[in-house]
Amino acid sequence: MQASIESTGNLERRLTFSLPEDRLQTHISGRLGEIARTARIKGFRPGKVPAKVIEQRFGAQVRNEALDGLLRETFDAVVREHELRIAGAPRIDKGDEGEFSFVATVELIPDFGDVDVSKLTVVRHTAEISDADIDQMITNLREQRRSWSPVTRGAQEGDLVALETFSQAGDERLPAEGTEKGSVVIGQGMMFDQIEKGLVGLAKGEEKTLDVEFPADWRVPALAGKQVKVTVKVVDVSEPVLPEVDTDFIKSFGVKGGDLEQFRKDIRANLERELKGALMNRLRREVGEQLIAAYASVEMPPRLVENEARAMLAQQVEQIRRSGRNPGDVPADAHEGFKDAAAKRVLVGLLVGEVARRNDLRLDPKRLNETMRLIASTYEEPEQVIEMYRNDPQLMSGLQNRVMEEQVIDWIAERAQHTEQALSFQDAIRQ
Repeated sequence: MQASIESTGNLERRLTFSLPEDRLQTHISGRLGEIARTARIKGFRPGKVPAKVIEQRFGAQVRNEALDGLLRETFDAVVREHELRIAGAPRIDKGDEGEFSFVATVELIPDFGDVDVSKLTVVRHTAEISDADIDQMITNLREQRRSWSPVTRGAQEGDLVALETFSQAGDERLPAEGTEKGSVVIGQGMMFDQIEKGLVGLAKGEEKTLDVEFPADWRVPALAGKQVKVTVKVVDVSEPVLPEVDTDFIKSFGVKGGDLEQFRKDIRANLERELKGALMNRLRREVGEQLIAAYASVEMPPRLVENEARAMLAQQVEQIRRSGRNPGDVPADAHEGFKDAAAKRVLVGLLVGEVARRNDLRLDPKRLNETMRLIASTYEEPEQVIEMYRNDPQLMSGLQNRVMEEQVIDWIAERAQHTEQALSFQDAIRQ
């Protein structure tokens, strides 16, 4: 094997490998020989298939497998020999046809110097779940199952109001003819705030014209930044009717027997799971901010940052689509707006890995299983979810990375200068 290394930037290296074709052919011939001894092909007895037939049937596949295997083998050997610490995946280009050769462009993990986490100052938030939090969750569940009963009184906060509207912005009427029909629950921010408040007190059949000033960035261009007269007519007013917390209600949430005490225990377990995740997110953010502040001057691998920025953009576009909105044409350089955030995310990720390496931290199997079971418990068939993780290497790898990151975050927080700050459950889960 021949290999050369060229520095193409502060954190970039170009590795060029070259290997004679006969080495590749030796691998291919050996593998084809193994296949010939066991292959079952119609018209031939096992072990008696002609080499030419084996070559025709399996040659291309075996060559590709041998090529990939040797590529990984030689790449790993050079990385170990030169003690290169790679950040992200290499970019690999194939070389000349006449020989097994390739060029791998890699980025290196930067030198962070002394990583002394005891110099960091971290606020660790704590919270507990009270009976009042459980009562509030039961109220939320009742509101999700609410029904509506028509009333003749004026509308008030929490009521469902069916209405017709039209707007007059100068000489322009919207819609040009007739009215727009819709409904709104007062107090939930479903309509522009001035309009929602203007509905309070109106009963069925009553009409009112409101002077509304829309902001300059309002979603309807014809109304944006204008003083508009909005006429609303109430078609119907209904008040919410919450179901009783009886046996049938409790059973509908999967509590066999409809026992109230068991229902409250299940709710507490769910809230504890939510709280645990929220507190870890807060701690991850707190530690991350401290690491960023301490190592902001360290240069990050540019290609790794760009890939992270593109991934963040793709995630935002996907979220827009899932919300039912059209993201429109995304400019080719749209990811540039995510570069700063991406650089910080890459910095924290590399530092977490560096802390784990320098302190020989290893994934805790017990914590991994606990996290997996915690995730699975949110589904109707937990054991099926656990089996899915165990049978899917990609899913399991993602979970292992997450748990390892949380372990390191905890390790850093324990050794940093830290103070505790108690929060209510509601404040703690508010991200």
